[in-house]
Amino acid sequence: MDKDLLFKYNTPGPRYTSYPTVPYWQTTPPTQEKWKNLVKEAFTFSNHKEGISLYIHLPFCESLCTYCGCNTRITVNHAVETKYINAVLKEWEMYFSIFGETKPVIREIHLGGGTPTFFSPDNLTRLVKGLLKNADVHPKAQFGFEAHPGNTTDEHLQALYNIGFRRISIGVQDFNPLVLAVINRHQTYEQVSHLTKKSREIGYTSVNYDIVYGLPQQKTCYMMETMMKVIRLKPDRIAFYSYAHVPWIKPGQRNFTELDLPDPDKKMAIYETGRNALELAGYKDIGMDHFALETDELYKAQMEQRLHRNFMGYTDTRTQLLIGLGASSISDTWTGYVQNEKKVEDYYKRIDKEEIPIIRGHELTKEDLILRRHILNLMTQFETSWTASGEVCDEVYRAVERLSEMEFDDLVVIKPYHLRVTEAGKPFVRNVCMAFDAKLWASLPQTALFSQTV
Repeated sequence: MDKDLLFKYNTPGPRYTSYPTVPYWQTTPPTQEKWKNLVKEAFTFSNHKEGISLYIHLPFCESLCTYCGCNTRITVNHAVETKYINAVLKEWEMYFSIFGETKPVIREIHLGGGTPTFFSPDNLTRLVKGLLKNADVHPKAQFGFEAHPGNTTDEHLQALYNIGFRRISIGVQDFNPLVLAVINRHQTYEQVSHLTKKSREIGYTSVNYDIVYGLPQQKTCYMMETMMKVIRLKPDRIAFYSYAHVPWIKPGQRNFTELDLPDPDKKMAIYETGRNALELAGYKDIGMDHFALETDELYKAQMEQRLHRNFMGYTDTRTQLLIGLGASSISDTWTGYVQNEKKVEDYYKRIDKEEIPIIRGHELTKEDLILRRHILNLMTQFETSWTASGEVCDEVYRAVERLSEMEFDDLVVIKPYHLRVTEAGKPFVRNVCMAFDAKLWASLPQTALFSQTV
């Protein structure tokens, strides 16, 4: 990979789990009534055709991993589990009232956090059974959860398997003890190995590892050692992404300084080391920091042009309606987004008032919908085209103009009504998406807002 290009295009940019990105949503969220109407429309279209997706945010962790950018609540008091589950199930009942007499068909469930396995196996079982009560499960449903190697037990694995889970995402980050100590992450290679092997023994069909580059005290040799261990355990898919240093948003990251982070040269070397190791081991670049074996459903979905990306990341399941439950979770009707209250206490207050706990949101304009489609195409297929009136607007042509330099660098190929990201351009697909981001170009950030694209 060309080192000069890595430095040239390593600029701050969004991760594009949505378009418009959250900082550019409308200042006033949709009203309760408006949001219910958007949900009803999406449900009517999505439920009978492909089902609907659920994301449940479980924010609790026993200790703070100082690199983490997620919405978390640190506590060792497990008595919080019951109250939180009750609130989530009550929120779900509010959505049931929107659906009317039609049973929801659940196509996808993802438990994210925080640390979902902070919750006991019995409580997770109660939660999921409560979600599925009075609902149908799609015959091709995919249920997955995020697992911390330090506290995910065999009982967790078996209990979740028994209620339909077949995918597990393990937070590895790095195997080096020094790096793990700096980010306050308490786990071992042996725990990850056991979790991986036990998952497969029980019957899980997909194992993902999260690996982060650019962490404090991380070195190239550490990444090589980490990747050798990863390759030995052979997860089906890997999210290999850049550490987002945003201490102005996440104060926990102030436990170390910029001096503890690898400088740009070293960070690029760490990235190239990891990427090269994965490619030599047979992992394919799915896009935006994700790699998968050819036997994995993500890779197959990309080859069959059915790969999708939403607030849960890449998925081979695509539904028009994604409902987020729990504090800070995000819902998507395709034509609109909302995010729930972030603070657990504020979330509880809104639930007690029998309100859908919306704190912000965005209803997409016609231009938003066009640009969203092109950005999604680029993220999932590395190409997009515009031949019909519903696929083009002035911003599409402005995007093409903005990509002239990337075309000169052989990172994209531009033809009439068509754009393709080259093999060399795949690591820079976020930069390509940024060219289509009309909201970003209309109001370029004056302060630090996003992490680096590479």
